[in-house]
Amino acid sequence: MHSKQAIPDFEARLAKVQDVWRDNRSLKQATIGQYLYWIRRFYHYCMAEALSPDEQLTQVGVNIFAQWYARQRQVDTECTCEGAQSALRAWAFGLSALGVKVPPWQAKVDGIFQPEPQLQSFAEHLRQHRGNPEGTIRKKLAHIRYFLAFIGTRHRSLQDLLLTDVDAFLMACRERYARTTTADIGGSLRRYLRFLFVTGQVSSDIASFVVTPVIHRYEQPLRALPWTDVLRILESIDRRTPIGLRDYTLLLLMSSYGLGAGEVIRLTLDDIDWRAATLRVVRPKTGVAFVLPLLPALARAMVSYLKHGRPRRTPTRHVFLSMRAPHYPLSASSAIRHMLVGYARTAGVTAAYLGSHVLRHTHACRQMELETSSKVISDILGHRSPESLSAYLRIDTQHLRQLPLPVPK
Repeated sequence: MHSKQAIPDFEARLAKVQDVWRDNRSLKQATIGQYLYWIRRFYHYCMAEALSPDEQLTQVGVNIFAQWYARQRQVDTECTCEGAQSALRAWAFGLSALGVKVPPWQAKVDGIFQPEPQLQSFAEHLRQHRGNPEGTIRKKLAHIRYFLAFIGTRHRSLQDLLLTDVDAFLMACRERYARTTTADIGGSLRRYLRFLFVTGQVSSDIASFVVTPVIHRYEQPLRALPWTDVLRILESIDRRTPIGLRDYTLLLLMSSYGLGAGEVIRLTLDDIDWRAATLRVVRPKTGVAFVLPLLPALARAMVSYLKHGRPRRTPTRHVFLSMRAPHYPLSASSAIRHMLVGYARTAGVTAAYLGSHVLRHTHACRQMELETSSKVISDILGHRSPESLSAYLRIDTQHLRQLPLPVPK
């Protein structure tokens, strides 16, 4: 490790990793300079401590290095850890792309999500009998953990649970969360209490007495934008950068087909059939796949992104990736929401709601205005019944003025 050949070998490897970063078009030169600083400090730290730089290249190993560095320089530990983690994770990705065997950055847990023993049977019930996807199961279990922690502060067990405890919990939720969230938590709790009673874990059935906020249908403002605002948002995206190419293609895809965030972030390169000009999409909740025609404008945007925007060396075949190493797929709708809000601000577009679902609602409203068949719209949106389209209805005041209504005398 301490041979004279070690440093030249390290510098040669460093040059090759920089080529990987540049090939992936994901890092600016200034960022590469910052990364090189941390990588060299890490390498010399490992040499001084007689450690293997490759073996220490894990989240735990880098944290130990960052804490040591912060003590030596008497600087902020949190900022030091953040900078070192970003740089050395990108270093680990570059080495892996070159064929160097590096340890997993984090310990991996195989298999499907496994909750604590107390909630395993309920999770299996949701999975097997309710048909809930893993994301929904995680959300419901989070609600139940919150409830169990609450009754724990009241020194109450599930066996001697009272309805007043449930009411107090929901009142606490209402003070902390929006009405829709409180209603969602209440629904999870009602399901859990009924499960406990049916399986004989509690003797009283109080599920039916759980009262949650009433959310009237269509009481929320319509989550849709005028189509002209969507065009302004798309035009505001700088497609001269890899990030701009990715974001433009993703938002164009959502607005053109009315796809949700969960459908878009699951797309892989294998879902694109260039010969047939089709796009295969999988519903995240049901796992049902369907095929859409690959529209010419979208095909051109996709080709441009794949050629000039998407990182070339990645650990996944997902289409839309983080531009930061190790370039994992976008994992949550929040990333798309932040993306949409930022470009809307640039375009000067304001709205009461700018969540990741707004383009789906906008697409549905636009198709209805174009008098597209309700069956076609429902099939594209994945609705079981065309009646679900009623959620997207809105009053078009311009068309309303043209209706020949009788004038009262």
